Amino acid sequence: MSDAASSKSSGAARTLDLRRRPRRFERIAEAAIVAVALLSIVSVALILVFVGKEALPVLYSSVVHEEVTPLAMILPREINGHAAYLWQPVSEIPKYNIVPLFLGSLKVTVVALLFAVPTSVAAAVYCAEYASSRMREFLKPAIELMAGVPSVVAGFFALVVLASWIQRAFGTEHRLNAMVAGLGLAFATCPVIFSVSEDALRAVPQSYRTAALALGSTPTQALLRVILPAALPGIGAGVMLGFGRAIGETLIVVLASGNAALVDLNLGHSTRTVTATIAQELGEVVVGSAHYHVLFALGALLFLVTFVVNVITERALHRSRQSLSGSK
Repeated sequence: MSDAASSKSSGAARTLDLRRRPRRFERIAEAAIVAVALLSIVSVALILVFVGKEALPVLYSSVVHEEVTPLAMILPREINGHAAYLWQPVSEIPKYNIVPLFLGSLKVTVVALLFAVPTSVAAAVYCAEYASSRMREFLKPAIELMAGVPSVVAGFFALVVLASWIQRAFGTEHRLNAMVAGLGLAFATCPVIFSVSEDALRAVPQSYRTAALALGSTPTQALLRVILPAALPGIGAGVMLGFGRAIGETLIVVLASGNAALVDLNLGHSTRTVTATIAQELGEVVVGSAHYHVLFALGALLFLVTFVVNVITERALHRSRQSLSGSK
């Protein structure tokens, strides 16, 4: 009896020890995840502090240069009796107007979204609502793998192939222009919008579809009036992620936009974006110069614009979720 009791007690001890080990590993894993998350947050905060520190001298013209003031960076400059928005940081009289750069970023981003949003959402609707399971298992990974295509490959394709196609099709004056850069950005934006939109559509409960069909709706009516409105917050989040991906892209616009800081709305003309300007000029600028601080101010303003757009979109999506759920 004593041997049986001792064996039972030893077995219970081993079981208890085996139960404790996973808990220890879980606690270690949780602590590691928390540490990495906090380190990431602190790193991002330090980067923002550094960028803000280098951009602040722009607010004080006496510290940098009389041409670098908030008003001079926004308002037009009088040239030969005409008002002009000029970005010429290395001319005899430097000009640091940022309007052409932000207009260029907006142009290529709008072109990218105009192409990527309907294409990606339509592909997501097909995969989520119409495709067979076997076809879905093939299409979704294939489209998502496009996100792994290096930016230099997409930019080189836009530079060599897409630019020639666009010029032949539309007769554009400049071979490298906002349209070419925007379509190149669409290749990088489509997988992001598609993935989030498809997940949002698949997350709509099956009861919504069943109820709509039971009430006499056709599959198309159920899709347009029930499923898409229910998935709208998720699709909107995907579009905003695509916006952030497009406006923050650098290499594609460096290769395909033409890099001319022009102020016009013609998509067939060359343009220059904020990210391309920072990438091309920051490596050769003199540290502490007016040009140096203006480039950091461009980065800070780009972050601020993206942050404001994300906040506005999040509020709109929150109201959409409230209206769909019926809450006030």
